[in-house]
Amino acid sequence: MSRDSRVVVIGGGVIGLSIAFHLAEAGVDVTLLERGTLGSGASRATADVVRSYFAGNPVSSALAVRSLDAYRAFPSRPGTELPLRRVGYLVLFSEPEQVAAFEADLPAQRAAGVDVGLIGVEEARERNPLIGDVPLVAAAYSPDAYISDTTAIVTAYARAAEQAGAALRTGCAVTAIDAEAGRIQTADGEISADAIVCAAGAWSASLVRCAGVDMPLTDPIEQELLTTDPLPPATPDIPVTLHAATGLLVRLRGDRLLIGMGYPGADRESWRREVAERLAETYPSLAGLALHTAVTGLRDASPDKTAFIGHRPGPPAFLYATGFSGHGLCNAPAAGELVRDLYLDQDPGMDVAALAVSARRTG
Repeated sequence: MSRDSRVVVIGGGVIGLSIAFHLAEAGVDVTLLERGTLGSGASRATADVVRSYFAGNPVSSALAVRSLDAYRAFPSRPGTELPLRRVGYLVLFSEPEQVAAFEADLPAQRAAGVDVGLIGVEEARERNPLIGDVPLVAAAYSPDAYISDTTAIVTAYARAAEQAGAALRTGCAVTAIDAEAGRIQTADGEISADAIVCAAGAWSASLVRCAGVDMPLTDPIEQELLTTDPLPPATPDIPVTLHAATGLLVRLRGDRLLIGMGYPGADRESWRREVAERLAETYPSLAGLALHTAVTGLRDASPDKTAFIGHRPGPPAFLYATGFSGHGLCNAPAAGELVRDLYLDQDPGMDVAALAVSARRTG
């Protein structure tokens, strides 16, 4: 496709903004449409963690490694600074089977460029002194994990996209698309395009169906993160820490702990009680701290927890980048680069077939 062609990106979260930036930077005429405000979907319900290790998912890990490189090299201009504080990522194993799965996955993770290794229980407790007398057999540790600020990343990509020439339209909900004709229906009227990119997160399913793409997105999942009351004085700094058996994920945020553990489901109060119980078991010095909702938001999801990124050639072309399953912040720069390269028919630098909709991923 020509750089003079008009591309419309649907979705103003971190994925859509990365795509808009990379296309505009390449000289493409880009308009982005967002139903609410920028970053108001899944991008506002993150733990602000950027990491490269995704257990059992070397494809997402490869995207994350590439994205970390891009975050570190992000052009630093007024309004586009990205905060990144390196803290590391610690995964606690309580069963020998978890260690065996880690070791089986390790060659693929290393091939993806991930810096991760198995450490002993003593070292794990040294890295996170808050861990109590919970049964452990080993841990995995990856130094490449950072605390960031998703709002700052959204703002930086938005400003960089506009500086590169992209038009960003908020409060502009897309009601339907005709991918064959290159037409997008919005509450404000119809827009024509030479290519349409769906990066609408939890709202992607109906749009990709309109384009005739059989993508097995699961129903949107509501994410909730909790936070504690202020922690005791002199609480040590800790890595982002996941207890593999329970899914309890914690990190420091100021003088409090930010906590995630799966998804609340219909019985939110029961889930919160379980989170409190798991927190007290794993970190007994924090038992009794009150838990409060930090943030909630809808998250898109794919069956294999790997993003769908692909291209149906045109004109008009249809491209998609969705189903990130909670990995969006860690995958966003790479997603923008890949969509740009697919659109311009450039070498993406990696095998993108594993990311496209295919019989293997829809079966």
